[in-house]
Amino acid sequence: MRRMTRLPLFPSAAATVLMLTACTATGPASAPAGPSDHPGTAYARIGETVYVDGPQVTPLEVLEDSRCPKDVQCIQAGQVRLKVRIDLGSGSEFREFAWPERNGAHRRQVADGTLELVSVTPVRVSSQPPAPQDYRFGFTFAGGI
Repeated sequence: MRRMTRLPLFPSAAATVLMLTACTATGPASAPAGPSDHPGTAYARIGETVYVDGPQVTPLEVLEDSRCPKDVQCIQAGQVRLKVRIDLGSGSEFREFAWPERNGAHRRQVADGTLELVSVTPVRVSSQPPAPQDYRFGFTFAGGI
């Protein structure tokens, strides 16, 4: 008959703690981008015009904010839809952007480059939806004008 040897508990418990710590330290994969996540980003509030490496961009209106509040567990993440005025040397145009990225709706071809909505703050909470003046939108532009 074979004799079973009992292994010490400490190494397996330590390994379990390390694995669990590694899983929780990185945070959720779908965490929204914040102001420091995108170098070279121009930030604007509703009605504020900013220069974004070529075009001037003015967020005009939040058309939808269906993002899941951070203190609620949701089935879908939701999105922010935003109406924007883009001023170029040749005139102005109005575009709609959506964030987070879905089917390219966060990115629009403008002149000979790409304007991208890369962040929306503040994060939603269930007890208090953001007021229009609290929103801040981050834009980048790749290309040349």
